[in-house]
Amino acid sequence: MNTAPARKADKPLLLAALVAVLGLLISACATQPQPTAPSSSSSSSSSPEASSSGGAITVLAAASLTEAFSQIGKDFEAKNPGRKVTFSFGSSATLATQIVQGAPADVFTAASPATMKTVTAAGASNTPKDFVSNTLEIAVPKGNPHKITGLQDFADESKRIALCAPQVPCGAAAVRVFAEAKIVPKPDTLEQDVKATLQKVASDEVDAALVYHTDVLSAGNQVDGIEFPEAQHAINVYPIATLKDSKNPALAQAFVDYVLSPEGHAVLAKAGFAQP
Repeated sequence: MNTAPARKADKPLLLAALVAVLGLLISACATQPQPTAPSSSSSSSSSPEASSSGGAITVLAAASLTEAFSQIGKDFEAKNPGRKVTFSFGSSATLATQIVQGAPADVFTAASPATMKTVTAAGASNTPKDFVSNTLEIAVPKGNPHKITGLQDFADESKRIALCAPQVPCGAAAVRVFAEAKIVPKPDTLEQDVKATLQKVASDEVDAALVYHTDVLSAGNQVDGIEFPEAQHAINVYPIATLKDSKNPALAQAFVDYVLSPEGHAVLAKAGFAQP
């Protein structure tokens, strides 16, 4: 959901919050373990179908997957007539909390392993599988009217800046890149998911924002993207898992298998996602 842009007078509060998060991150960097390489996909080369599964499933998915998963859902339904996939897209952190609190769903896809861990630690999901990755990119209004040149502009008090809130995956990734670049950002607004952050740019409410590469692509001619080297230090890996309270576990697994299949990966690659 969108939040109203913070007034310039609110910047010290936003800055203080981000500085605190940056400090914790920097102190932990020396001991943070490196992620292990994901295991190879177990999906077969043929497209999985849910021929023995009827009914419907609900998939809770990170907002950045909106366009790709909407297409995958249509393709899956076309291959499995009579089956229905309903999506709820939003902040991974919010969705994870909803699952732990008992929200009915069959599949969960998060924009970071840390967010998925909220669900696995609560015993609410089966073993997750990493399936794609995504990288932050600077988004500016089409034509870059405010002359943004790089990450250093996010520390400029005169610029209107939007970031994802630190507790959601795109915000956590932003904290990591600012720590790597030794930049203290001065945001005007902290949004609750990446699509809300992107909308601030598309509507020219801010001069720049940090969103995912896939979101810049999905915005089409509404925004331009600016790559920056520090983004390689904060690549987000996306896990997917069926949920233990699923009312239709066979169909849920069939959907996950389809996402992991060559057909699913083709849609994700077209949307700009990379291999994990």
